Amino acid sequence: MTPLLAFPIELLAMSHETASPAAWHVSRTDTQGKLRTGLVMIQRKSLRKWIAAGCIASTLLAGCKQTGRFQAWRDSSDVSYFQNFVTQIEYPDVNAPLDPTALQTTMPHALQNPSELPTFDLTLQEAIQMALQSSDVLRTLGGSVVSAPQGQETQYNPALTELNPLGGTQAALAAFDAQVTSQLFWAKNDRPVNVRVAPGFEDLFVASSRQTQAVYTNQISKRTATGASYALRANTVYDRNNNPTRNFQSDFTGFLEAEYRQPLMQGAGTTINRIAGPNAAIGQYNGILIARINTDISLADFEAGVLRLISDVEGAYWELYFAYRTLEAQVAGRQSSLETWQRLDKLRSVGMRGGEAAPEAQARSNYFAFESQVNEALAGAQGLYNTEQRLRYIMGLQATDGRLIRPSDEPIQAEVAFDWDACLGDALTQRVEIRRQEWSIKRRELELIASRLNRRPRLDVLTQYRWRGLGDHLVGSRNSTNQLESLFQSVTEGNYQEWQAGFEWNYNIGLRQASAAVRHAQLSLAREMTLLKEQQLRISHDLSTASRQISRSYAQLQTNYNRVEADSRRIEALSERKEKGLDDVTFLLQAQQQLATSTSAFYRSLVDYNLAIRDFHREKGSLLGYNQVNLSEEALDGAMIQAAYQRGRHFTPRDNPESVKVNDRISAGPMDPSLVGSPAGQMFDPSAQVPIAPESVIDELSGTTTDM
Repeated sequence: MTPLLAFPIELLAMSHETASPAAWHVSRTDTQGKLRTGLVMIQRKSLRKWIAAGCIASTLLAGCKQTGRFQAWRDSSDVSYFQNFVTQIEYPDVNAPLDPTALQTTMPHALQNPSELPTFDLTLQEAIQMALQSSDVLRTLGGSVVSAPQGQETQYNPALTELNPLGGTQAALAAFDAQVTSQLFWAKNDRPVNVRVAPGFEDLFVASSRQTQAVYTNQISKRTATGASYALRANTVYDRNNNPTRNFQSDFTGFLEAEYRQPLMQGAGTTINRIAGPNAAIGQYNGILIARINTDISLADFEAGVLRLISDVEGAYWELYFAYRTLEAQVAGRQSSLETWQRLDKLRSVGMRGGEAAPEAQARSNYFAFESQVNEALAGAQGLYNTEQRLRYIMGLQATDGRLIRPSDEPIQAEVAFDWDACLGDALTQRVEIRRQEWSIKRRELELIASRLNRRPRLDVLTQYRWRGLGDHLVGSRNSTNQLESLFQSVTEGNYQEWQAGFEWNYNIGLRQASAAVRHAQLSLAREMTLLKEQQLRISHDLSTASRQISRSYAQLQTNYNRVEADSRRIEALSERKEKGLDDVTFLLQAQQQLATSTSAFYRSLVDYNLAIRDFHREKGSLLGYNQVNLSEEALDGAMIQAAYQRGRHFTPRDNPESVKVNDRISAGPMDPSLVGSPAGQMFDPSAQVPIAPESVIDELSGTTTDM
């Protein structure tokens, strides 16, 4: 292919060769300047056409294709040398030391004799206390902390919500902080001037403008809870140029300006600014009230996680108690069957009656059946060691440490009765899930109020006052004969003052987006109200089920206790008849199996009875108080207490604070979850509860007014 750079040269040579002699003659004739110029223009046009054609031809002939991959060595594969490194799996370089608790785990127990292992007694309160002290992550049995750790509740979640830089309370308060803005720029300008100087005015104009300039701007602004904004700004400009008409070769100009802006319609008042925040867009609510409600919802989620943790600890504790009792029943049955087998084996060895091969084999089979059941009670899925390991996990201990946990508390065996109406009232009003949903409703109510306040035009009143100045210097001593000695003197003397006042109007015709935001807030509130009603219905069903389980498990406890008594007497009677040779050994072996089954069923019903009581307290919302756990927010530190004290010095206490009425309250007061269900807690009055439809709440909020 012909090089592209050489192509115009050949075209130029060819154009000269193909030109006619007459053309060359005309071009050499000085008297025909116009013809020479026209010929040159024709040749240039032809040259441009040939260049364009050559570029297009070279592009079409060359085409586009992918370049081959670079290979560091020649082989039969087409894989690039770096592809193996790009696609390999990497491991992150982070400072994440291994957990010492996990590293201290010893060899797990399998079929070891529990009586030969060291044990330590543990009460239920101690187990709950240890679990709470070691639960940075609120563990759950059957949780997914390994496969889905981001959805796990931790003790850091409320603090993370509070300190969220986008939607936390501190971020909402930051919108009202004073803002300082400063700018400092230097510039060098050198520009030609399009001017024709008339004779006699040469000293007034220059052919080129040369300027050295510096601009310094400083501003502090503050926004208030009513939506108003204040600003104080100073502007200083240094200018040095070659304009011959200037009094000073270089000067300083500037002004000091105060500005006040107050919204009168949209964005006006403390209500909208506390809910949505200042200058919030339509449909966005990031005010301090919304941020605090988000924190309260996060606290409710944290409380729910604590409740799940306590419930799992108590459940694992009583399941371990049942595992011990089941193992004891199976061991006792195995010992009884072993004695029966040994007695029949002795009879068979001496050839006495009752020592036949069939009864001896049946007794031996019964013994090994018990042996299998003992192994299952030790290392099975619901065996002693697995159940003890589940309790260890929920308490935050290593899987095994050479010791065996042994519950020292005995379960409740007495019949427990509850006041159904009081319990139903606590469940429908005091449960953490209800409190969380009510906070969601309160958030939707505030959003509906804010959306209605935003469905208005934007009308702001704006005032500005300005002190201007000019000086040869920036600062200097005051010169009474020259008011332009310095910029500072010129501004402070106040000889040049300006002001401006007016209104700004911004109106979206039809308010389509704002109207959609109002309707969206109404539907969101209706949804939350409907969910609250559904939660209350579900809680009433769950509480009924828990109450029924208490009655069922207590009845089963009594029945299984009678079964154990009957099976024990049956074994005694059958043993006597077997000694006398009146009955076959089959009945005795069946009675031994039945006694082990009934004993295990008795302890199962006993544990189920205690778990049913736990479930009833959980459904009622009093599980924290039932397990003597107190949950409260952390106390303020010294700096915050001191700041609150200093701020409180500027307020005068009222003589009758109980008579103070607060409109549009957000919170109903402090809440102590540990007092739910106790005499000191809030009493529930069913007659005072009036059902409210979501539509009535929406209609009531639709007519809400606000302060300006």
